[in-house]
Amino acid sequence: MQLVFSDAQYWEDFLPLTFTRPVAAMRCGILTFSERWQKILGNTGVSYFTENYLQNKFKSPEDKESLFLVTNFLPTETVIQQIKDLQQGEALVYEDELVAARINMKGFSLNQIEKMTDIKEKLTFFKKPSDLFTYNHLAIDFDFNLITDGRASQELSSTNGFLGDKKDLFIEEGAQVEFSTINTKTGKIYIGKNAEVMEGCNLRGPISLGDDSKFNLGSKIYGATTVGPHCKVGGEVNNIIIFGYSSKGHEGFVGNSVIGEWCNFGADTNSSNLKNNYSQVKLWNYRTKAFEDTGLQFAGLIMGDHSKTAINTQLNTGTVIGVASNIFKPGFPPNLVENFSWGGCKDDERFKLDKAYEVAERAMARRKVPLTDDDKAILKHIFDTY
Repeated sequence: MQLVFSDAQYWEDFLPLTFTRPVAAMRCGILTFSERWQKILGNTGVSYFTENYLQNKFKSPEDKESLFLVTNFLPTETVIQQIKDLQQGEALVYEDELVAARINMKGFSLNQIEKMTDIKEKLTFFKKPSDLFTYNHLAIDFDFNLITDGRASQELSSTNGFLGDKKDLFIEEGAQVEFSTINTKTGKIYIGKNAEVMEGCNLRGPISLGDDSKFNLGSKIYGATTVGPHCKVGGEVNNIIIFGYSSKGHEGFVGNSVIGEWCNFGADTNSSNLKNNYSQVKLWNYRTKAFEDTGLQFAGLIMGDHSKTAINTQLNTGTVIGVASNIFKPGFPPNLVENFSWGGCKDDERFKLDKAYEVAERAMARRKVPLTDDDKAILKHIFDTY
């Protein structure tokens, strides 16, 4: 049966992270929402119900019987079984919102639903970018159990120092971890396939290091931190998520943040995650077009895909950076850096679209990933529309 992953009403709430992807393609924990649900349900026939301009890259649903699912929550065992037990025309509702339904996508209409059942259990729902790092510890724990159940980890090399319980550490095939300290007392640690933890790193869980990614020499990694596939991370980080294919390879601090794909931090880039007066942090909300109170004392940076910072860049608490922005001017950039900003300051000229293609193509080629026509069309839509 086809899985249809729906953005529901959340797509705009997760901007700028969702300018270039559906909600289901975001990463939190070890997996993306899409990967998590495919693994839970044992189904790889996946399509996405998302913005029109994203549908060429992210497959549209076929006209057939489907499980229609909002993905951005962590289910309980009871809810998983309820979803699996759904019959044609039945749906599950959580806090007055439809989260799962068994329907036919031909002539798609929620009028097909004949029976709705309320989910009574409390669920962890991700509704805005800051929720991703706020609840990342729960997502890492959920994914760790999901991925490692019934499997054996590689042995940790004796060159390392270790604190905690070995059952809370999982090292995939091909990964290298030498002469570092690993602490699982504060949370589980997952090291992906062919990943590398270089000498002198200090890891304090919960942490996930994705396939083919690296913690550079002497890195200080505090949980809950997720680094997606094909990344390089160095310096000091605390409670961040990097979706994948991005580099923060040098000294500098980033905390309580979410970073997209194909981003790069120049050496000694620092992002504040705490205001000097200890007040709650506001973040730009693209839906309301205003800075909204997060209710959090610690909130750093939200960065869209393909954005870059120059060396010694200093970012204020609660900074939001759009897609394909280049920040290189002296001083603190504003708390909202627009898509395709060339410089990072308000009213700067825009990064030319053809030049943005060139930079993206070069950056992606370093990871042996092509910049496709679909990718270009998405960037052009963002350039022309937002």
